[in-house]
Amino acid sequence: MSVNRRKFIFGSAAASAAAVAHAAVATSAMGEAPAKKKQPNIILYLADQWRWDFLGTGNASVHTPNLDALAKRGKNFTQTVCNQPVCGPSRSVLMTSRYATETGVWHNGVGLNKSLPTLAGELRKAGYTSNLIGKWHLAIEAEKDGGGPGFVKLEDRGGFDDLWEGANALEHTSHPYEGTIWDRDGKEITYKDQYRVDFLTDRAERFLRQKQEKPFFLFISQLEPHQQNDMGSPIAPKGAAARFLNAKVPDDLKALPGTWQAQLPDYYGCIEAIDQSVGRVLKVLEEEKLAEDTIFVFLSDHGCHFMTRNKEYKRSTHNSSIRVPLIVDGPGFRGTQQVPELMGLIDVAPTLLEAAGVPVPTSWKGHSVMPLLNDAKARESWPNVQFIQISESMTGRAIRTPEWTYCVVDNTGNTKEAAAAVYHEYQMYDQRADPNELVNLAGREEYRAKARELREQLKKMIVAAGEPEPEIVEAKLYP
Repeated sequence: MSVNRRKFIFGSAAASAAAVAHAAVATSAMGEAPAKKKQPNIILYLADQWRWDFLGTGNASVHTPNLDALAKRGKNFTQTVCNQPVCGPSRSVLMTSRYATETGVWHNGVGLNKSLPTLAGELRKAGYTSNLIGKWHLAIEAEKDGGGPGFVKLEDRGGFDDLWEGANALEHTSHPYEGTIWDRDGKEITYKDQYRVDFLTDRAERFLRQKQEKPFFLFISQLEPHQQNDMGSPIAPKGAAARFLNAKVPDDLKALPGTWQAQLPDYYGCIEAIDQSVGRVLKVLEEEKLAEDTIFVFLSDHGCHFMTRNKEYKRSTHNSSIRVPLIVDGPGFRGTQQVPELMGLIDVAPTLLEAAGVPVPTSWKGHSVMPLLNDAKARESWPNVQFIQISESMTGRAIRTPEWTYCVVDNTGNTKEAAAAVYHEYQMYDQRADPNELVNLAGREEYRAKARELREQLKKMIVAAGEPEPEIVEAKLYP
């Protein structure tokens, strides 16, 4: 953790403590107990593999009127990155506010470390119900008793101990128009001849129309626009892809060969379906008189580069892999604001706990971004740096700032270990001059001083994430 980041966090904590103490003294002097603030409901809506630039506010070809309206009336965090760009590891960071090498889920198919506090568990301890509908992806892929990759035992649900209607990985248990999820007790819930996004939205509506005795945390975890793995492509609702045959191609994609030529129309169609789903959920909140008391969060676990950067869809340090949308509306987040400071998914859970008035576990590595919403001094001192881990495609580490991406890799090709003792400089991009990341500056003599500065900063972040300090070998493009 950088010195500035420590100053910011500890300073914010001290200020918060002082404010609480002042309020307590004032209340004592008046002889009255303060009114207990109502805890807001929280809906976390995750669309899998959604690129940051696929909102109507930044891409005229997408059809996302509901999300665009949400971004215009709430807080739009425009520079959000994931800290591990692949499904399971990224979700483990989101749920625990720890890095993937700490959660145990440093690659797909691994179970979440049960000893770690989770967002769902902490909210439940504070009086919430914790509920999941959709994809989990944080349990061991196949259960030892032969139960298969879908049903997840209670102890493997990360604190979602109330409503459970999901599967460990939907792409292994369902298809766009038929499939199975499991309820809390292992009973199958099946659908057929209905689009998967709409089916999961129906289940969310069913939950929201029930009487809620406690504040609730609801995780709506869609698979789309992620590709259907056994079909090798995202699958839009029937007829939707045809509407997007001539849609915009992002500049970082059109410069490179990949699968985007064939898959973008379906991807756009999936995006449209998710937006319609979000609109339905928001409408139900209004009809059930829940909107005023509910924080609604829209985000993704990682982006998609359509095989332009490696032989799959993410698992790289490029913006197309790591940048994600993050829009929040509701109590504590009302009022139009674009928040340009760099933040990570590791910061989401502590932000939501603070917004709910729930203590943040001291073991968490992320930090609440609530001060950024209305404190100019907090914005000035925000450190604007994120640590990225890469697995499966390579074993790599990266640092991301508003100006630079600096990535190192284990060049032995070993992807069976969580970390390496020796890394080699691999990629370096200037985000100001080259936002599409088409010119790799690693090894160039004129950037050597900046590379060394970023290297030392990256080493410190690696250690802060609980890893031994590695050796990082300089690139030698120009001897």
